[in-house]
Amino acid sequence: MFRNILIVVLAIGVAGTAFWGYQEHQEKNAILINAENTYQRAFHNLTYQMDHLHDQIGSTLAMNSKKSLSPTLADVWRITSEARGEVGQLPLTLIPFNKTEEFLANIGDFSYKTSVRDLDKEPLSDEEYATLKKMYGQSNEIRNELRNVQHLVLKNNLRWMDVEMALAAGKESADNTIIDGFKTVEKQVKGYDEENLQDPTIVSFKQKDENYDHLKGKAITKEEAVKLAKKQAGISTIKDAVVAENGKGAKYGFYSVNLDDGKGNTTSVDITKKGGYPIWFINHREVSDQKISLNDAVAKAEKFLKDNDYQKLKLSESMQYDSIGLLTFTSVQDDVTIYPESIKLKVALDNGQIVGFAADDYLKGTKERKIPEPGISLSDASEYINSNVKIMENRLAIIINDLGDEVLCYEFIGTMDHDTYRIYINAESGQEEKIEKLQNAERVYEDVV
Repeated sequence: MFRNILIVVLAIGVAGTAFWGYQEHQEKNAILINAENTYQRAFHNLTYQMDHLHDQIGSTLAMNSKKSLSPTLADVWRITSEARGEVGQLPLTLIPFNKTEEFLANIGDFSYKTSVRDLDKEPLSDEEYATLKKMYGQSNEIRNELRNVQHLVLKNNLRWMDVEMALAAGKESADNTIIDGFKTVEKQVKGYDEENLQDPTIVSFKQKDENYDHLKGKAITKEEAVKLAKKQAGISTIKDAVVAENGKGAKYGFYSVNLDDGKGNTTSVDITKKGGYPIWFINHREVSDQKISLNDAVAKAEKFLKDNDYQKLKLSESMQYDSIGLLTFTSVQDDVTIYPESIKLKVALDNGQIVGFAADDYLKGTKERKIPEPGISLSDASEYINSNVKIMENRLAIIINDLGDEVLCYEFIGTMDHDTYRIYINAESGQEEKIEKLQNAERVYEDVV
């Protein structure tokens, strides 16, 4: 009797294990199929976008009407953005593909910058037409190679999951049609990149190399990094400190310091190796109920900046979320606000402690500047503002526009209905560079039934 019961129990156990294994297998297959479908869609969309991009660039070369040229160039910019988005969804992180992405970025920047200007007053130059022709030829080579890869993928029923596994296992050097095809694309684009090094039109659109090489000072040690981290975070005594250096792939050298005060509070700080400049820090403690005002927090932040030798900074924005004050301080030169030089601070409103700090923009943007005189007057600039906007404040400011260039603007703060806007008008051309809708006070939902 006992033997029969044992057999039944074991049979049920085996059946249950088999069912669980089958279910696990099915779920795993579902995940793999979903990932494969995502990769296939992104790849075929990328191939289509490169076809479309080539055709649209060709259309701009054949156009004579300035009214048609601007929207077509804008469409080229849109297509390059979509193509870059598709590249970002493919498992290519371990394949050097940055030249192709840079090529797409250059086309996007070129087409955007030319599409938004007044082509009646400033038509495309001979050099710009030559640049378009060169990009037309380059895009044709890339689309042909992608088509070849697409043909082989469809013909041989190749899977992108095999690519991901090969890359993850470090076997990308083995024979793999997809990997080899994308390496060929990258090699071709690299050849064009070297050919274009002498072309000032194309070089001007290359992505800027943002790092901290311009910072002054000597290289610091790990021990010095810990001392600087303690000072920046306002911690007098620590129980433990762990320091790690950045990886080889980073564009600049920095130390990551984790501090533990032995009382349950930890703070993370990143500091540049050159000069020992704090990039950011965050105190991970929980912030309790608010006891000080946002104005008090601003005073605490201003003292923190002064104590740490940050000069010529003024408050440009302040917000509050629960018991945290979020403050942005920006450099001011000759009464012009320099937005590329900004520092962000988080202040705990329970005791005024600085619990967060970010100076990445400030460190990258700090440099000697010769600020030009405005080409148009304040009253002329205000004429470019929508008549429905009631202007409350104005000032001169330097901002980074959509192309990554610094431009001098008139900054207007204005209201329309119940919303507040920050509007930037180019102080040279009167062009509307940027409009930002400022955040309204957050609605409280706890008492809403």
